[in-house]
Amino acid sequence: MFSDFLKDKNRLCIIQAENPDGDSLGSAIALDYLLEGKEVSLYCPVDIPKYLRYFTDWSRVSNEFDFKADGYIIVDTAAEVLLSKLLDDTAISNRLYSAPVLVIDHHETEDDLSFPHGAIVETLPACAELIYKIAKAENFTISKQAAEAIFQGILSDTLGLTSSSVTAETFEIAAELSRLGANISELEERRREFMKKSPRILDYKADLIKRIEYSLDGELATVHIPWDDIREYSDEYNPNVLILEEMRLVEGVRIAVAIKTYPDGKVTGKIRCSSDAPIAEKIAGYFGGGGHPVAAGFRTYDTTYEEVVKELIKIIPEALDNV
Repeated sequence: MFSDFLKDKNRLCIIQAENPDGDSLGSAIALDYLLEGKEVSLYCPVDIPKYLRYFTDWSRVSNEFDFKADGYIIVDTAAEVLLSKLLDDTAISNRLYSAPVLVIDHHETEDDLSFPHGAIVETLPACAELIYKIAKAENFTISKQAAEAIFQGILSDTLGLTSSSVTAETFEIAAELSRLGANISELEERRREFMKKSPRILDYKADLIKRIEYSLDGELATVHIPWDDIREYSDEYNPNVLILEEMRLVEGVRIAVAIKTYPDGKVTGKIRCSSDAPIAEKIAGYFGGGGHPVAAGFRTYDTTYEEVVKELIKIIPEALDNV
């Protein structure tokens, strides 16, 4: 399907959703290198967060949409809610409805995109792993730069090859990427350098830790990140990234949810679950989102932090009973 999509196309636009992460960024950058001989642009409707700028070519990603591309490739999502910024723009929406579009995704979440498109979907630990498999099937040359981007994407979505979704094949692919020149220690050192925090951010993290609330006999941990925090700190460090792993490591916590609230009534949630409670995708699905069994996200409107927490307390016990 991928080679068929590329036929008669010289100008391509790679699209990430409005919640870019290491996997989507690595997948997009890798495709840029793999599609040698094509004119490729990388698009994201929001700025790439600073914590992801350890990717060598993050600056290739632009907020300027290429309306003249012959085709569009959407990576790491098939959920319309995560593309709302694009579809709310009439000009971009019209282009996606009229031009060839291919979706490449690795989530189990059902494809609900309303515009015509082809899809390559396979449930895998990372979209970047699927990009690698496509490259091998199409006999593309995988350069060192492409190998690094793929490896970084995989590392990002698998917590450094430690998540429960990782398979023997993932490790085999990691070994091949290493042979192609991707050095995991160098990549990790680059990531750690960008993960360093200023004293101000460390103080803010201490405040977030004090705000964590526990429910369901301590199995659910939630934290509220209001608009004032988002506006003040997000450009320097994503509050979700700052706090979620700390919440997940608290004794007894099986589900951690960081909830952001915005002035327009939008509420977003990032979910992390322990390996013995793989229900993140089910929780996100209740709110119209999606993701993985242990990591997922959602967006909803016209609600509050308190109302979301009430819903979480209601739906989580049933979800856990069905594990």
